[in-house]
Amino acid sequence: MKVLVSALAASLILLASPPPATAFKAGDFKTCSQSGFCRRGRALASRARASGDEWRSPYSVDGWTLDLPRDRATLKAGAKSELHPGVKFALEVRVHEDGVVRVRLDETDGLRKRYDEAAKWALVGEPAVSTHVQWKVGARDARAVFGQRLEHEVVVDFNPLRIVLNREGQEQVVVNGRGLLHMEHFRNKAVEEPKVEASEEGSDAQEVLKVNPNAWFEGDSEDAYWDESFGSWTDSKPKGPESLSLDIDFPNHGHVYGIPQHATSLDLPTTTGDDAFFEDPYRFYNADVFEYLASATTSLYGSIPVMHAHSANSTVAIFSAVGSETWIDVGHPTAQSTGTHWISESGILDLFLLPGPGPKEVFQQYSGLTGTAPLPAHWALGYHQCRWNYVSSDDVRGVQKRFDEEDMPVDVFWLDIEYSKDHQYMIWEEKGFPDPIEMTNEVAAVGRKMVVIVDPHLKRANDYPVYKRAQELGLLVKQSNGKDDYEGWCWPGSSSWVDFFNPASWDFWRALFKPTPGSEWSWTQSTEDIHIWNDMNEPSVFNGPEITMPKDLIHHGGWEHRDIHNINGMFLPKVTSEGLIARGETPKRPFVLTRSFFAGSQRYGAMWTGDNLGTWEHMAVGIKMVLSNNIAGMSFAGSDVGGFFGNPEPEMLVRWYHVGAFSPFFRAHAHIDSKRREPYLLDEPYKSIVRDILRLRYSLLPVWYTAFRETSVTGLPILRPHYVMFPQDEAGFSIDDQYYIGDSGLLVKPVTRPGVTEETVYLPEDKVYYDYFTHQTYRGALQGKNVTVPAALHQVPLLLRGGSILPTRERPRRASALMHNDPFTLRVALDGALAARGELYLDDGTTYSYKQGQLAWRGLTVDRVARGAALRLSNMDMAAARPSAAVEGKAVQVFYPKNPFQRGLAGVRVEKVVVLGLPARPQGVALEGGGALDWEYAEGAGAAGSADGVASVLTIKDPRVGVAADWAITITL
Repeated sequence: MKVLVSALAASLILLASPPPATAFKAGDFKTCSQSGFCRRGRALASRARASGDEWRSPYSVDGWTLDLPRDRATLKAGAKSELHPGVKFALEVRVHEDGVVRVRLDETDGLRKRYDEAAKWALVGEPAVSTHVQWKVGARDARAVFGQRLEHEVVVDFNPLRIVLNREGQEQVVVNGRGLLHMEHFRNKAVEEPKVEASEEGSDAQEVLKVNPNAWFEGDSEDAYWDESFGSWTDSKPKGPESLSLDIDFPNHGHVYGIPQHATSLDLPTTTGDDAFFEDPYRFYNADVFEYLASATTSLYGSIPVMHAHSANSTVAIFSAVGSETWIDVGHPTAQSTGTHWISESGILDLFLLPGPGPKEVFQQYSGLTGTAPLPAHWALGYHQCRWNYVSSDDVRGVQKRFDEEDMPVDVFWLDIEYSKDHQYMIWEEKGFPDPIEMTNEVAAVGRKMVVIVDPHLKRANDYPVYKRAQELGLLVKQSNGKDDYEGWCWPGSSSWVDFFNPASWDFWRALFKPTPGSEWSWTQSTEDIHIWNDMNEPSVFNGPEITMPKDLIHHGGWEHRDIHNINGMFLPKVTSEGLIARGETPKRPFVLTRSFFAGSQRYGAMWTGDNLGTWEHMAVGIKMVLSNNIAGMSFAGSDVGGFFGNPEPEMLVRWYHVGAFSPFFRAHAHIDSKRREPYLLDEPYKSIVRDILRLRYSLLPVWYTAFRETSVTGLPILRPHYVMFPQDEAGFSIDDQYYIGDSGLLVKPVTRPGVTEETVYLPEDKVYYDYFTHQTYRGALQGKNVTVPAALHQVPLLLRGGSILPTRERPRRASALMHNDPFTLRVALDGALAARGELYLDDGTTYSYKQGQLAWRGLTVDRVARGAALRLSNMDMAAARPSAAVEGKAVQVFYPKNPFQRGLAGVRVEKVVVLGLPARPQGVALEGGGALDWEYAEGAGAAGSADGVASVLTIKDPRVGVAADWAITITL
């Protein structure tokens, strides 16, 4: 979230331009060469490369131990390494009902137990194993064929151990194909033998050298096996070496994406091979990294170990359920292939192979494992105003007043850490905030909300009831001895942390958010209109190694912090969101923002890209990072508008508002030492431009909300990069500066460079696109085409794909809650066939009543009728037609069109229909069963033609139809 105030001097020079390149403190964080297990893993890969074809994995399957239950597609077998024949491993390979293949390898009967619970926290449930796929065992391997057309095959080679996922005979994923699998087994530390002094008589005797027969594979030294130092800290490593090395290759896929969070391109640059783009592997080790570099493999705040591999022929993915520090090397042996090397400090091998064969199927398979992002509260999609810090309740009131005076919409005001007394979260600082409930109620009077920060570190003070109760219940993280509470340093000074791996902590934390008094302390100085920001949950520890907890601390179950570090951050938003849901009589959808996250965190709230800088580079990379999080399941994502650090000039700030307005999560935030930069403080014309941007966001809220419905059901991302939309168009596989919003047809390319007046947009198909604002047509080509779009400061390149219908609400309001009864405008963008489609989803936006069918899900279509002599625009009830696909979890099995919510929309009408791309002036426009309608027509380019220019525009005025009613309008050509 922030840096220590005493360390801010370096960031103050951000006020000058350009900012320094040395703000990031690289010495605070390890490189691979400073991490013992990463050094060992990379050295192993180096030895393998040097050996060439002579290299061979020492791991094999013991064929005599094969266990193949007849009732499910599971293969179990013992495995071994020729390096250590006495060490036993258990291999299990399962084929799930949806075609995902799970591979597990664990040490058995060892000195200790390896951490094996990462999947328990990441998965939404235990995946169902197929009951009809059968394994066939041969002398050298075992095989299972599956898929609707039996197109997929998983092969387990016995000696050496190698696992391959094939599709139609072509290798898709190869595990241990290069022989880099190495699971360091538990062992006892060798006792050094005392040196024997040689007698004078034997002084000329030669010393017998001990030769390590395993040095060819493991190396000739015990590099950082039993302890490791970094800076002033020493990691005791009481369990010794336990790392896991694994090569995962994609022989027929030349592009890989995912493994957020890193500040880099969506199409991941290389870290190995000739001309590698980065020197270090991508690192997963959630950390409080302020002023991070805009291009680096450095670990940031969250870790989602999922990677997509893509080619024009197929998309596959892998998900590695590991919670410890992990390094990932990426290389391209050829332009059409990718090799990766995953090196984790601890844990079992628990790998999921997602067969695709396309992006859509990969998203379905991954969301089947880790869940989807739920429908957020509707207001959470509006604009959020934040800074460190609004200093008083009167300050909040003043900010709200200025937004209203300037006719700028806003939905949420935020409070950072200074609201709390001595940084005791949930305890108000009474001088600045003497009336928190009254303040909140005033904000909520027009439908707005408050978001207040609650960090995980608890001030160690006996008069702080949250800490005191957690201590009494024994819920705090322990020191390495497993007994004493850990004490570290964070914003309050001396702090302790709740161990959320302890199930007993969950009810304790949930109960804190009850606004009504009970038997134990709870936050009674709050209301249901206060939602929560969970920051610093990596966890951030100011006096800890790499600004986090020592790895040898002990969590519930006796697990070391090293085992669960990257999972740790997901628990705080999980339990916080559950507490918000449970605090009222009627459960309401919570809003929780988290900085740290893991696979599955999408189930609990939103994320943002952390402590970015107010620079053009950070603006640009923020888009790439949000796209990466979207394809990894974290669709509710955004970056701080304006940058957290610095004072962006007006041009940059305006451009950043465009970036924010086209991100799922839209928040402006600023550091305590930055100038106030609320949008109403801008001079003209910048202020009016930002006002228009905010209003544009609010007019498009139906589009965003409808997109969230889809992602909550299918797992498809809100923001869709080019390879997701057009998986066979190789020209777009590396595009990450333009993207589509859901299935709406909107294509946006925010400007992230200074001085721009026009921008190049790539159109991947032979289809017409329309400028959202001017209706100018742009025609693509079958092989793809670049077009030039106006992009002056007041403009954002925003195109509407031909064949789309976009529902918007055009009435300016102060907050989204005030738009509930506003009418809709339908923008119909015809394609070359004079057809179009779109969707609109509505519910009450706050409760879970939609799961009982209290919703409206409408399908809008334009088709040619009367042998092509007319177009028919219709509105149909999709929820009635497809109730099981209406909302997440398939909760709606029977849908009633006359449900109370939909009946309440009877007065919500369509006030205007705008049809783009008609070939000529229509002969008439009529409502079926309702007579002729009032309309006007402007000549222009047709969708089916080849001429450029402004499109023809048919405007149907007040067609007298309800947005949630069945109706049809006929346009006679």
